[in-house]
Amino acid sequence: MDLSELNVPLIAIRYALLLFSLTVHETAHAWTSNRFGDPTARMLGRVSLNPLAHIDPIGTVVFPLLGMIAPNLPVLGWAKPVPVNPLNLKSPKRMGLWISAAGPLSNLVLASLFLLVLFVFSHSGLSTPTPYLFDFQTELQSSPLTAVLKIGFAMNVMLAFFNLLPVPPLDGGGVLAGMLPASLSDSVESLGRFGFFLLLALIVLPVGGMNLLSWLLLPVARASQAAFTLAVGW
Repeated sequence: MDLSELNVPLIAIRYALLLFSLTVHETAHAWTSNRFGDPTARMLGRVSLNPLAHIDPIGTVVFPLLGMIAPNLPVLGWAKPVPVNPLNLKSPKRMGLWISAAGPLSNLVLASLFLLVLFVFSHSGLSTPTPYLFDFQTELQSSPLTAVLKIGFAMNVMLAFFNLLPVPPLDGGGVLAGMLPASLSDSVESLGRFGFFLLLALIVLPVGGMNLLSWLLLPVARASQAAFTLAVGW
């Protein structure tokens, strides 16, 4: 790819929003864990909106930037896992499930807020977004603020459902483990040691002309487009 074709302002905006969204995501995990009686993450400084407390070199820097540069990769990422000591939890399975779910739920809350502002802007005449949610480059040229809102909405929806995939070490693996009997949940959690390779398989395995991860998230992208269309009145 010709580096001169890169839209540096768009990459900067997307990365800043991703970093913010991942920070909120991990803070939600740490805050929920602390509320349930485990202070481990709080004592390590993870109940914080400072991105530096959560950055993972691969998941927060390399992987998302590759996704912004390479044409066929989704722009997703992850941060350092929040440490949880189940011995501090009164009900490790039930509380562990909600600690795992807290991150994706925080992204859905953020997505709803971005969409609400888009709704207000479009119906008050402050902005007229282009009809395609993922046309960020065109939107950035006509209305930078609207582009930020569209990126924030789409990114947080995709982050939430990416993390809910039942693949350890993603949050969906923790949610699944919390729903299964102990014998099966232990098997799910043991897959975490292969987490990097499972994620790599999602990226490289081809399905229907795209990678497996993009194929799995395609219905989410379509639902996001439908919600955006409904909100802005196209």
